[in-house]
Amino acid sequence: MHDINNYFKVKYNNVVPEAGKILIAEPFLGDYYFKRSIVLLIEHNDKGSFGLVLTKPLHVQLNEMLNDFPAFPAEVYLGGPVKTDNLFYIHTLGNELEGSSKIIDGLYWGGNLDQVKELILLNRMKPHNIRFFAGYSGWSELQLEGELKRDSWLVSDMQSPEIMHAPPAELWNNALQRLGGRYANWTRFPVDPSQN
Repeated sequence: MHDINNYFKVKYNNVVPEAGKILIAEPFLGDYYFKRSIVLLIEHNDKGSFGLVLTKPLHVQLNEMLNDFPAFPAEVYLGGPVKTDNLFYIHTLGNELEGSSKIIDGLYWGGNLDQVKELILLNRMKPHNIRFFAGYSGWSELQLEGELKRDSWLVSDMQSPEIMHAPPAELWNNALQRLGGRYANWTRFPVDPSQN
């Protein structure tokens, strides 16, 4: 007979975090911002980590939040608990936006916001080219490593098309299914074990 405690135990997968990797929340992480979430790491170095939660749409469009922004049917996401009054964005435009930084092939972050507005007004920017975030997720020096050792996250990869186009509600399940085995079984765990 299998030990059920071993079946449910989260195991750190020993993939090294770095810019462009994703963090997959373990199934029982109950934090409001990170419950069943995927975080895209934008920066990771010896001073800390910076990332954006990909799975928390706010169900509001940017021009509903910013008065001086043109109408544009792109949803805004909650990027994390830090500086939620600041705007961040990832996109597929590369060098079309001055000041952009490459995250992975086909995916960039930041760049000139005035150029974003101009591209929208010229109808050269489509909602599938850009994703906006209010706030970000941040970890101080060695904080993320500590959370990884406590099995709060798995580290994995995700390609630009999935990051930009997959429905956010499917990202967590899809990432775990790709890892297979024990991790794929996590998708069957109840969201709230006390309700089971």
